[in-house]
Amino acid sequence: MSDEFEGARLDPNKWHPVNPKWLGRQPAFFYSGNVSVSDGKLHLIMKKQEVPEMPKEKGYHTYTSAAVQSKTKVKYGYFEVKCRPMKSHGSSSFWFYESSPELWTEIDVFEIGGAAPGFERKYNMNVHVFRTPTENKHWSKHGVWAAPSNLADGYHVYALEWNKEKITWYYNGVPVRWIENTHWHQALTLNFDSETMPKWFGLPKDKDLPSTYSIEYVRAWKKRE
Repeated sequence: MSDEFEGARLDPNKWHPVNPKWLGRQPAFFYSGNVSVSDGKLHLIMKKQEVPEMPKEKGYHTYTSAAVQSKTKVKYGYFEVKCRPMKSHGSSSFWFYESSPELWTEIDVFEIGGAAPGFERKYNMNVHVFRTPTENKHWSKHGVWAAPSNLADGYHVYALEWNKEKITWYYNGVPVRWIENTHWHQALTLNFDSETMPKWFGLPKDKDLPSTYSIEYVRAWKKRE
């Protein structure tokens, strides 16, 4: 599940240009027109705009954002991205999830609010369990690491090592957090997106839009059995 984003468009064999199961976090609507590939990078844009496709009756208005999701699922491995988060209150995220009637789990490599006050240097990491055959209550384990500079000011390398025993997060090659892997043994989709998070980062400021989250590459390795 690697991509150098060297072409002129998103590879349709690898990616959906939206999230097929989710329209976005209200009020921002995931809009495929905000996804582009150029200059060797994937770009996800957040704008102050409304489009005919957004269902206003479901709470979508004012903003469009962007998402891409892998067409294949992954389970365990080392996943690395080089990216620059957007410099606005909109989130820049890299995460894994899958939901079924029996099992719904998620691993968030990062959720960054590049220009949200107090969040400019925060590398937010999380894991979620929404549903298992024996549990039906959402819980999570959130972690934060403070970077030495504002994350949206440049490109950095973020990575996740996920195996049967533990999950480890990295920043520029250095491990910054790890947890025991007690629940995350489900094959998951790989996702990049930007969302409005009114209760966490606050809504974007007009002066900061449009804002762009740019991914130079995503690379994945699997251990030999």
